Amino acid sequence: MDCGHLIKQMVEKQIIERGIKNQRVLSVFLSIPRHKFVAPELMRCAYEDCPLSIGSGQTISQPYMVALMTELLQVTEKMKVLEIGAGSGYQSAILGALAAEVYSLERIEVLAKTAAVTLSSLGIENVHIKIADGSVGFKERQPFDAIMVTAGAPRVPQALLDQLAEGGRLVIPVGNRFSQELMCLQKKDGKILETRSCSCIFVPLLGQQGWSVDNE
Repeated sequence: MDCGHLIKQMVEKQIIERGIKNQRVLSVFLSIPRHKFVAPELMRCAYEDCPLSIGSGQTISQPYMVALMTELLQVTEKMKVLEIGAGSGYQSAILGALAAEVYSLERIEVLAKTAAVTLSSLGIENVHIKIADGSVGFKERQPFDAIMVTAGAPRVPQALLDQLAEGGRLVIPVGNRFSQELMCLQKKDGKILETRSCSCIFVPLLGQQGWSVDNE
């Protein structure tokens, strides 16, 4: 699939025109083929302005939302990043191109394995996929310079705040199961500074410090 012009059009129309300005973020979006992260029957839709199903009740997020969350996180090349919800691996690949190391947690085994295969096929070696409850973070590799949550939470998990390094940022959708607000929190001098970005809709964050798995 010759996707060069489709990627360029996606970045120009869906991302730049909506206000994303970070040049490193824009450059990475131009280099990652989104169609590699969807099923073959959805490849023709890969660069459209919408989320797409990846199976198991999960989605690959709308390109603009991926770009917005990435820009808010302010990732630099020396950072160690934690991603909650690997999903297809597309956001993981974006973060991997911007950071030194990315640890991505995914509770659904089939998605985790598929994402790992896709990332490997693209030669992305600094993204590490782990099958785990992302709502409690990844203590073994803390602290993290940046944490991104790609599922809607009922509240900000305390475990993630505890694993955030001083000066680090956490981007997370918070609200009910059907509508959330995108929040950016920064740990500064031991305090949490909070800003709110926009309304959004994500699949629910299931787990110990998210929504109950029993009500899935």
